[in-house]
Amino acid sequence: MNLALAKNETGRALSDSFAIARDRLPGTGSVAEARSAAFEAYDRVGLPHRRIEDWKYTDLRALMREVLPLAPAPDAAALARAAAAVKVKPQTIKGVRRLVLVDGVFAPKLSELAGLEKGLAVRTLRDVLEAGEAALQAQLFTPDNANPMVALNSAMMTDGVVIEIGNGVVLTQPLHVIHIASGSAPAAMFTRSLLRLGKDAGATLVESYIAADGATAYQVHDSLIVTIGDNSRLDQIRLIEDGREAVNISSAVITLGAHAHFNTFGMTSGAAVSRYQATITFAGEHSRVETNGVNLLNGRQHADTTLFMDHAVPHCASREVFRAVADDRGHSVFQGRIIVRPDAQKTDAKMMTRALLLSDEAEADNKPELEIFADDVTCGHGATTGALDESLLFYLRARGLSEKEAQALLIQAFVGEAIESIVNDDLRELAIAAAQRWLEARG
Repeated sequence: MNLALAKNETGRALSDSFAIARDRLPGTGSVAEARSAAFEAYDRVGLPHRRIEDWKYTDLRALMREVLPLAPAPDAAALARAAAAVKVKPQTIKGVRRLVLVDGVFAPKLSELAGLEKGLAVRTLRDVLEAGEAALQAQLFTPDNANPMVALNSAMMTDGVVIEIGNGVVLTQPLHVIHIASGSAPAAMFTRSLLRLGKDAGATLVESYIAADGATAYQVHDSLIVTIGDNSRLDQIRLIEDGREAVNISSAVITLGAHAHFNTFGMTSGAAVSRYQATITFAGEHSRVETNGVNLLNGRQHADTTLFMDHAVPHCASREVFRAVADDRGHSVFQGRIIVRPDAQKTDAKMMTRALLLSDEAEADNKPELEIFADDVTCGHGATTGALDESLLFYLRARGLSEKEAQALLIQAFVGEAIESIVNDDLRELAIAAAQRWLEARG
């Protein structure tokens, strides 16, 4: 029996969009072949749905429905709107090196490329894909096409930044990659970035997702590939404050060498639908990962954080702390899977997720998992869901605070453990300010 895959109108429209966009996409030869293979992998599955276990709680066929056409390259008006957003949006701060992507395209005039620290190199993804550098190109197509949204990103990626930090280089200035949606018409942006941290090196990476005034129901499809060398440290902060009608699907693949340290924090308070999926692999012994996250949701927002921690070698440690606050009909999802390979003896891995529901219609789905194939390990996980403590609310209100003020104090304390993981004081204040904006918007 021969089986043929029947495409619906959405599938045909996306195939047509890919065919039309090919001339705009950087890279020829092996790059173009890799793009075609990735799109075929996506096309076999289409938008993920609840029958796929990893997407059980985030059915994109129902939540997203379709992939929008590729956003046009930003014109002068779009760049002007983006420049205004960089100046006035509270998500941007001083003291960092800005690398700005507008509608999925690197904007050199809005970025700070002059006076790079010694040992730091920054290029655009487009330049790398068009330069024919086989080793870098192979690394850029590393993510597994078995994940349909990663495959789609591989096929359609337009631009991004490629950051290389040499051996022994410790950057004193954080790098801030700002994704700005500027267009007034619905469109999709496909970006992919690469960060290679050499041995005995250190850096701080900030990623922000924001919208210029007038940007509407756009889609962000982003991927980040990171390699952390031996004895190196990377601190990462991700802040998703997209427009309220936006969709943000972001993926990350992180690999650690020996004696490496990765500290990451992510906060989602924007976008109608978002999913952050990360695979973190220990490739060298005696390394440590600390990953912390917060979802702040209201209205009908849906935010999914899916983490896969792969302990492949011995003597490594990981800590996962996740907090979710859902109001109105907000829906938070956390899926954390820790796998300990047979050779990964002396692994120390712990994961804890807590959800706070502020209304009867809010929802939180927490699914922590352990897969342990070694016998000399220390592993644990936990999950809780509850409401604000009525006795604490009464205590605060009895001292003159309004109900909203009392709730705000308790919510700040609830998410504080995760936010305190940010080492840089200025960046910690940036995350606190984002949380405060969400609290103020509650009224």
